Amino acid sequence: MSDHFTPSAKNKLEIHLWWITACLIAINVGLFAWQVMQGMDISQPSTLDAIGWGADYAPLSYLSEPFRLFSSMFFHFGLVHLMLNMWALYLFGHIAEQLFGRLYFIGLYLLAGLMGSLLSGYISIQDTYELIQLGQPEASLYPSVGAGASGAVMGLGAALTVLSLFPALPQQRFILDKKTLLMVMGINLVMGFTISGINNAAHIGGMLMGAILVVIWYASQKTSKASIGLIMGLMIGTALCYGFYLYNLHLVAEIEPLWKELAQWVGENQR
Repeated sequence: MSDHFTPSAKNKLEIHLWWITACLIAINVGLFAWQVMQGMDISQPSTLDAIGWGADYAPLSYLSEPFRLFSSMFFHFGLVHLMLNMWALYLFGHIAEQLFGRLYFIGLYLLAGLMGSLLSGYISIQDTYELIQLGQPEASLYPSVGAGASGAVMGLGAALTVLSLFPALPQQRFILDKKTLLMVMGINLVMGFTISGINNAAHIGGMLMGAILVVIWYASQKTSKASIGLIMGLMIGTALCYGFYLYNLHLVAEIEPLWKELAQWVGENQR
């Protein structure tokens, strides 16, 4: 019999069924605790602290330190930011891990997070083009620092939401509550567009990747060679991220002088 799932459902912990989700939560919480013990402000880390701990800052991420596109998924701007993301990771993750299988789940999570970083970088690039055309300083157009697991988490949420729109598979363990999932994801998007300081590009990028990968997963489950379909899904997701990264690098070439100045300023202030 299939279990019924809504994002607010209270299920028994049964961590052995979703231990990768539990590990992701533990890693994020552990890193945050370590950062606080090293002197970082627990409620509102400084921008330089965020960059020092691996947050995504486009001039650094694209000119010299591409690892930030990944490491930024594991830094959070304060305890509240961490708690909200970890609660959402639990709600979506413990279901998604059991539905998609551990390998596809962790692949979807990381690829959604990367796509979120990449779309955020693309927006920063476009803002810099606009800044140069404007010919005068405009604070809102300078690259901002981004971090958090929300892009990856929104990828999980989008995957579950899209899956809820399809007829349930015969072997599908959970029957997903379509109305609740659509409402939760819609509220998150609206908040991203209306509340300043939320990196909605990362949310949308993660959601797009989650939607693409769940469609591939669903189609693969209807074939006799589902494992091959899953591998192809992860390969397609990886190719999309890499292609988007190369495209962003191509766009950066024209704004490289300005971004080098910004990256140099950050480096000097971190010393």
